[in-house]
Amino acid sequence: MTIIIKSETPTSTTATDLIRDLSAELARQYPDSHGGDGAGAFKPQDVMIPRAVFVVAWEDDTPVGCGALRPMDEETVGEVKRMYVRPGMRGKGISRLILSALEEQARGFGYRALRLETGLRQTEALGLYQSAGYQLIPCYGIYVNEPLSRCYEKML
Repeated sequence: MTIIIKSETPTSTTATDLIRDLSAELARQYPDSHGGDGAGAFKPQDVMIPRAVFVVAWEDDTPVGCGALRPMDEETVGEVKRMYVRPGMRGKGISRLILSALEEQARGFGYRALRLETGLRQTEALGLYQSAGYQLIPCYGIYVNEPLSRCYEKML
């Protein structure tokens, strides 16, 4: 299995299909959070600005996952968003490849730290971020009063 990570326009059919599938999965896991549609605080326009990127993981001609990076209010901090791997492709290290690609982009953008939010019910995501060196931090922004949210930071 060869996985290639490529930048993609977040409004492309490939990207919107992956985002839709992720949002549907999150809506099932968290029906009462962030409006219940699973979209969270992400809009494609969030990564159509400088120092932002949307990436897609490909196995041959098949898109199997995605992730995004956008700037935060602080000049040196980026935020990881929309991390997703299709269910049939999980457990193969693809999410780690996506996260590594986003971290590499972040360094190129001059970020010194990355933050992210994930949900308490996403045990695989919690494990991924902790094993990749992300440290639990107090929740920020819209996640401050979300009891199922967990926020992390990694210094680059």
